Amino acid sequence: MNTVDLHTHTTASDGLFSPTELVRRAKEAGLHTIAVADHDTSDGLAEALEAGHTYGVQVIPAVEINTDVPGTEVHVLGYLPDYQQPAFQSVLTTLRDARALRGQRMVEKLNALGIPVRWERVREIAGGSVGRPHVAQALLELGVVTTIGEAFDRYIGRNGPAYVPRYKLTPEDAARFISSVRGVPVLAHPWGLPNLEGWIPRLKEAGVAGIEVYYGDYSDEVVEALAALARHFGLIATGGSDYHGPGIHPTPLGGRYVPPEAVDQLQAEAEARRQHPAPAFELPPPEEEK
Repeated sequence: MNTVDLHTHTTASDGLFSPTELVRRAKEAGLHTIAVADHDTSDGLAEALEAGHTYGVQVIPAVEINTDVPGTEVHVLGYLPDYQQPAFQSVLTTLRDARALRGQRMVEKLNALGIPVRWERVREIAGGSVGRPHVAQALLELGVVTTIGEAFDRYIGRNGPAYVPRYKLTPEDAARFISSVRGVPVLAHPWGLPNLEGWIPRLKEAGVAGIEVYYGDYSDEVVEALAALARHFGLIATGGSDYHGPGIHPTPLGGRYVPPEAVDQLQAEAEARRQHPAPAFELPPPEEEK
């Protein structure tokens, strides 16, 4: 039985369930430990931690930072950061503001295509940090698409007519940002990243200490290949469902086996980082939109 899920999301970003409801469902699923890793925000962590005490589920504070490389996106998870530090929160605020502006520009593009999505409705759906799934949900409500996946495929995915690029952080930026508050950066769902083996040494130098091996619907062959990379480069092998709620990702909460020792390894790494001064971080300026 799987008891660990180190990649989940709540309504604080683009998940469908509140932190309390997510933890309650984790308990029902038989999970002992979950990490709450909302995109560019820690706003759901206090509620999740309180719910963890109520339901007897260990909640690991985390965050997921979205970054771009040519032709694709790279996400970096940060486990056990000192997330209440003002400098950390200031950067997250900047990233969230950029997400909101991105969502607004997507709505403008959809309107130009003759699709009457309202920005106010997207904000209502989001409640917190705006993400593309909230725009997708607005399209679903209008009947323009029949599934969330169709919204991405037809309109707001990378090659869609209403796509807008995000704030141009690099994966190394994200790793340094997480390290600046003594968090443990982990490369999220890395399979398919071009030249993955070439990326890893650079990311390790920037502070990455783990790689998501046991992820979502990865096949046994992919898990084996990623586990070999983790061993070769001395990285912690983590994993999780990337659960946002039904209909967004195919893997249910707790639906991917994650070795329980990953939790101990992340905690040990975080404790080791607390024995040393944290590296400084300065957010790079945003690029001008082309």
